[in-house]
Amino acid sequence: QVQVLESGGGLVQPGGSLRLSCVAGRAFSGLTMAWFRQPPGKDREFVAAIKRQNYGTAYADSLKGRFSMSRDNAKGTLYLQMNNLKPDDTAVYYCAATDRGLITSSLRREQEYEYWGQGTQVTVSS
Repeated sequence: QVQVLESGGGLVQPGGSLRLSCVAGRAFSGLTMAWFRQPPGKDREFVAAIKRQNYGTAYADSLKGRFSMSRDNAKGTLYLQMNNLKPDDTAVYYCAATDRGLITSSLRREQEYEYWGQGTQVTVSS
């Protein structure tokens, strides 16, 4: 079992920035990690993912250039830097993990991830 815990959400004005963090235990460097989000009244959607050992990343096409993900294996922490935030970015953001290596085409599939955090709310509003 892998415990996953997100933090860093909050209220931000349009155009602002936030950095989300996700801590996951147990051999973090061997985990494939991802961020998903669920806007109000909508289904959960893929945001970004990173392969274990930093072997590669994938982003939702609509978020490229504004969102950036990284991992610090020494600290066991995943980050999501979100810039130029828009009201449409308002959502609950979830961190997810699997201890399996995934091919790039599978990184976007939420059913590939067994371990999920409780989510952190991000609200973009003036």
